[in-house]
Amino acid sequence: MSILATEQVGHSYNDRWLFNNLHFALQKGERVALVGINGTGKSTLLKILSEIVIPTEGKVVKERGIRVGFLSQEPNFSGLKTVNDFIYSADNEQQQLIKEYEELVSSEYIDQEKLAHLTDKMSVLEAWEYEHDIKTILNRLQISDFNQEIDQLSGGQKKRLSLAKLLIDDPDVYILDEPTNHLDIETIEWLEKLLTTGNKTVLLVTHDRYFLDNVCTEIRELDKGELYIYKGNYTYFLEKKAERENIDIAIADKARNLLRKELEWMRRQPKARGTKSKSRIEAFYDLEDKAKAPQKNESVKLSVKVSRQGGKILEINNIYKSFQNKTILNNFSYTFKKGDRIGLSGKNGTGKSTFLNLITDNIKPDTGTITIGETTKFGYYKQGGLEFNNEDRVLDVVKNIAEYIEMANGDIITASQLLTLFLFPPEKQYNQVLKLSGGEKKRLQLMRVLMSNPNFLILDEPSNDLDIDTLNVLEEFLENYPGILILVSHDRYLVDKLTDQLFIFEGNGTLRIYNGNYADYKTELEEKLKEEKNKPTPTETRNKEQKDLKKKLSYKEVLEYENLEKEIEKIELEIKEKTEEINKLTNHIQLIKKGEELELLKKDLSNKSDRWLTLSEYI
Repeated sequence: MSILATEQVGHSYNDRWLFNNLHFALQKGERVALVGINGTGKSTLLKILSEIVIPTEGKVVKERGIRVGFLSQEPNFSGLKTVNDFIYSADNEQQQLIKEYEELVSSEYIDQEKLAHLTDKMSVLEAWEYEHDIKTILNRLQISDFNQEIDQLSGGQKKRLSLAKLLIDDPDVYILDEPTNHLDIETIEWLEKLLTTGNKTVLLVTHDRYFLDNVCTEIRELDKGELYIYKGNYTYFLEKKAERENIDIAIADKARNLLRKELEWMRRQPKARGTKSKSRIEAFYDLEDKAKAPQKNESVKLSVKVSRQGGKILEINNIYKSFQNKTILNNFSYTFKKGDRIGLSGKNGTGKSTFLNLITDNIKPDTGTITIGETTKFGYYKQGGLEFNNEDRVLDVVKNIAEYIEMANGDIITASQLLTLFLFPPEKQYNQVLKLSGGEKKRLQLMRVLMSNPNFLILDEPSNDLDIDTLNVLEEFLENYPGILILVSHDRYLVDKLTDQLFIFEGNGTLRIYNGNYADYKTELEEKLKEEKNKPTPTETRNKEQKDLKKKLSYKEVLEYENLEKEIEKIELEIKEKTEEINKLTNHIQLIKKGEELELLKKDLSNKSDRWLTLSEYI
């Protein structure tokens, strides 16, 4: 039985219908990924199910009492001033109690009487475990300053804060729009385990294919207003989607061939015709709709020209950089060479963005030198700061850079043709930028970077807000890209596929160079952890060393071993006899005395047995 569903939902945006008469249902315990190209309405559907957006048609129904939690790409903090105000809900008694307790214990003067009262109340409401869970979540998502004003937070910090609040509230249904954006890889792996623990109901939109496979058991694709369901992982989805599209293409081709014949018949028809041809005329229009399907799948084909690269590319010599007494890089050196494909890895705040700003000469090192080759031409795709005028047309954004673009094979194409290759059809090219989805704006920004023909490409979280189809083609392009590539991404699939070397930011100014991709690095870490876990304790090592030194018993120890066998046998017999005596006794004093004697015998038997076992190892 569904706990959350839509009934004949339809929604239009900017005079365009995203979907009509759509039925989408979630059952308890389902973990579903919603996929589709940018602009198909994925985020809108999530907002409709979360009752944030009212659909143009239809309605949302849910089981009585169901709590739905929604993580938006752009969280709303209106009416809230500090981090504390947002984390602890005013209508949640446990959260308000925890908030009061945390504020008290962090104050300079602690009212002991009030502390005792709060401690007792937290015990009554069973809030201690909840308080521990809250702290774990906040620490994992790097939220520590609870008095910080929300307006002062970066976009990434706001997204993490919104995710923390959702996890703390633990709703009945999790609806997550790109939950891995602005998280480092370690935190993503922690989130995967959290969402798959217990019987959670999850609906998410994500471009992270590893995250999708590890969390979800079902994929639903929104394509041209239709919903297609696939039970299985991402690989299974790709196979079944290809099969479906091939069938659709075959049907469309057949419809086009038949349409040409029917079109001739329609043109020959007199204007005043009887009702006997009415069904054929209706069939003609139905056939016309089927023939409108694409002849083949559209795809982004990136093959822009790359500028010539000289022998000297980029040299880093003993650089040191710090901010506010925090060391970011300490005595780091590296000489870039042709073919370098490097992924930057490390927790948020360890210096990845600073490193990129240093090598692109946006900031200077405190000490050391960075020398850029004369022919080195950077293409730098940044996380934020999309420099668009929302009133401009999409076509004008490209024309402002160049009317004509040279491709890798030497062909010259127009700005409009390039936009079409980037999945911006002619009708969309004349739209204003403000009508584009977040992912479409990112795709347009990426296109502008590649148009500059860079030979040193820096991509800082390129996968954020891009649909999986676009990512697949971007990967194909980058696999064949002949220049230098530096990639910062929390998308493990992307890093594994495109890099063969890692710069690992370990904190405190340490930058370690690792030869291999993230999967190699993760395997190595797990093996080291396993070795440390299985490593014997100092006591175990000492005992083993003592045993290894002693390979043979002395004559005296051999005699002891033989005597112990006889003594153990004798004690066992005494214990048996003593036990039979006790069972016959009725005198209380005699029972106590015989019981003490029995305990002494058992203790003696235990000691002699241990010694016998130790000596037996060397016999």
